[in-house]
Amino acid sequence: MSAIRRKPTSSNADQELLIEGHPKDEKEKEEQKPDIRGDRRNIAILLFLYVLQGIPIGLIAAIPMLLQNRGASYKQQAEFSFAYWPFSLKLLWAPIVDSLYVRRFGRRKSWLVPVQYLLGAFMLLLSLHVDRWLGGNGVDPNVPLLTLLFFLLNFLAATQDIAVDGWALTMLKRCNVGYASTCNSVGQTAGYFLGYVVFIALESKDFCNTYLRDVPLEEGMITLPRFLWFWGITFVVATTLVAIFKKENDIEDAHMDARYTEEHELNIHESYKILWDMVRMRPVQILAAILLTVKVTFAASDAVTSLKLIDAGVPKDKLALLAIPLIPLQLILPLAVGRYTNGPRPMDVYLKAIPYRIIMATVATGLAYVTPYIIRGGEVPVYYYVLLITSYAIYQVFLYSMFVAAMAFFAKISDPAVGGTYMTFLNTLCNLGGNWPNTVVLWLVDVLTWKQCTTNAENTCQGKEQQQSCEASTGKCEITFDGYYLESGICVLYGIVWLLLVRKWIVYLQDLPVRSWLVVKQKGR
Repeated sequence: MSAIRRKPTSSNADQELLIEGHPKDEKEKEEQKPDIRGDRRNIAILLFLYVLQGIPIGLIAAIPMLLQNRGASYKQQAEFSFAYWPFSLKLLWAPIVDSLYVRRFGRRKSWLVPVQYLLGAFMLLLSLHVDRWLGGNGVDPNVPLLTLLFFLLNFLAATQDIAVDGWALTMLKRCNVGYASTCNSVGQTAGYFLGYVVFIALESKDFCNTYLRDVPLEEGMITLPRFLWFWGITFVVATTLVAIFKKENDIEDAHMDARYTEEHELNIHESYKILWDMVRMRPVQILAAILLTVKVTFAASDAVTSLKLIDAGVPKDKLALLAIPLIPLQLILPLAVGRYTNGPRPMDVYLKAIPYRIIMATVATGLAYVTPYIIRGGEVPVYYYVLLITSYAIYQVFLYSMFVAAMAFFAKISDPAVGGTYMTFLNTLCNLGGNWPNTVVLWLVDVLTWKQCTTNAENTCQGKEQQQSCEASTGKCEITFDGYYLESGICVLYGIVWLLLVRKWIVYLQDLPVRSWLVVKQKGR
């Protein structure tokens, strides 16, 4: 691809532009009220692009449930969890997406169009072979290959996110840019819902036979290959339409004068230099250590509990459908919590939420423990689902309290001269802090779990050979000690100690003056 780099500007000029801004323009921007005339189609396009982005994200969340039902080990689940990582790492290549493009085709379309074509192609490729790679019926799943392919799928979705986020700023009028975040949250949530909840429900023969069919059949209404094929075609068709009919900065647009026609961005070298300057700042280093370690406390609960519930007999489609009544709560919580985090000390809410989230994580572990005793003969009582939804809803309250408080703190401390890069950097640390503990605890479940064959006490069912030997002797590998509960206990104890040791550092960071976080000031030294 022939690429055109932005014309470099001097570092000082960039800083002056970013720091001083355009007071007149800012004043006009504040005075403008949202006016969607001329932007209705653009808002619809943005919403649709974010829906497409949510499809692979939701689908990747559904794969572990399919793997669990097909006999995947927790080490294999840990391996597949790397497929979640691209959205946590996208800052590494975001400056490239922002700076390299074909001018005639459009700055954002130069990436959006080929990336979405690749997304469609990947889905079509997966639709041909994914059933075989998932295993089942005595065939082991090909987890390394699945991890690689879904990692690449998520990498493309993350790259599409970078392009769409940037395009939203110039596609909409200045007074309507606020709608971009709405399109992002609503569209991505809708796409995730389609890729995860809807797929899991319609893929389940039990759900379809119970609620959607008069005559029971041996499979769901859709299969993973059909689902991938449909969305692969959708991506290709939608991308073709965008490539042909949607232009960037249309000169015939009657509202062109109300749009951002010029983006003042750092070039590649300057962007990576800013990131390096951030890493060298002492407050950022302390904050990074906090963000990268706090979620170890909740890793066992967040990463393993749902899989343990499936092992205990909770149908995966019912587990996925539990997300539906929680959607209104997840929409309301950020607004409700925001009332308490908009002040000068948002991290006070963060600190107050941690003990309650630890308690609810412990409750989740207890719920996983009693589940096998509640489910008898494959029947799950209604009161169990009520208990599950209630505990999860309460957990969400404290999860969102921490999330919203952290976002408010990031907004407070981010250097306005490089606000977008600063916020993305802190969000990356926050996401990484959740991904690596989840991968580790998933991998350790099998390591810490002890098993024994029912027909041979010397057979500890470690590895495929011993498991097959046990099955050949008409035995069954039974768990004598479940490492999940040991992990849960360690995580809770870790969280208590972490909170006692780190609380003072969080208070210290919150009390620092805003100038301590200015990266441009650091550059000037």
